[in-house]
Amino acid sequence: MAQPGFWDQSEQAQSLVRQLKELKAITSPLGDALERADHLRELLELVEEEPALEGEIRHELDRLESQVEQLELQALLNGTHDQLGAIVSINARDGGTDAHDWADMLLRMYTMWAQKNGYEVELLDRVDNEVAGINSASIAIRGPMAYGYLKGETGIHRLVRISPFNAEGKRQTSFAAVDVSPEVDDSIVIEIDEKDVREDTFRASGAGGQHVNKTSSAIRLTHLPTGIVVQCQNERSQHKNRAQAWKMLRARLARLEEEKREAERAQKYQSQAKVGFGSQIRSYFQHPEQRIKDARTGHTEYNFQAVMDGEIQGFLDAYLKWRVASEASSASAN
Repeated sequence: MAQPGFWDQSEQAQSLVRQLKELKAITSPLGDALERADHLRELLELVEEEPALEGEIRHELDRLESQVEQLELQALLNGTHDQLGAIVSINARDGGTDAHDWADMLLRMYTMWAQKNGYEVELLDRVDNEVAGINSASIAIRGPMAYGYLKGETGIHRLVRISPFNAEGKRQTSFAAVDVSPEVDDSIVIEIDEKDVREDTFRASGAGGQHVNKTSSAIRLTHLPTGIVVQCQNERSQHKNRAQAWKMLRARLARLEEEKREAERAQKYQSQAKVGFGSQIRSYFQHPEQRIKDARTGHTEYNFQAVMDGEIQGFLDAYLKWRVASEASSASAN
């Protein structure tokens, strides 16, 4: 990075900077934990002579245990693409206007989680609903282990609340689908035959200015063998939208390959764990009580607004532990 001309090739330079951040995200906390352990050892040697140090020792021990627990969780992020950034796509499903509003709430939730954890967020595509919320949206979340943390969010998210769009104040159940794919770069080979991809151009909807809305700058790609559809309309340039759409398609196909490997492993161990884009993974209750419960891990939070403000790390950590425990249990049973 210190060499002259490092930034002459911007995309390659940014890729190297991201790799450095990924490595530091592992080595820095580990180095800090080792330093704390040495400091704690020194305090233990002094405590017999200075009993007043006992309180400081307990405090240091608590901090070290918490840090080690986080390192153990990071060690679970050992999947093929776990170190990469994530492309998060959200689609409104059943529930009418409430479902579109719910999809927008989830978009905000993931964006806030990313920002609070120091990740970079880029809006790739957004289709607003005519009444409220969104029909769909895609964002890229870039930073160390973003995909590893978020891949378990793939599935159906259910909201139960008193509908703000119902004049009679009735309770409404809404659904939104979340799909998380790894943001693969050019160093990872994903072979796509261009003959298998249909490209459609259309006029972008929503914000973007006169140029975006008056020209067919938006791109939709359909991968015919798998039926995967991606689209991008956030850029003014059709060329940039096309490049981003191809990147999204490569990400979805990488995720598909990973799902195949997971299915093969699950079949090997006869695991019946339900994961995937079509399965309901979490329920969010705002009425009659505030409660968010994950159907797989059983992890529950009771502060609805805090979760909507991005406080979802508890769910992410619980999923990592659950996956490891499920695989270990299935392996031992066989």
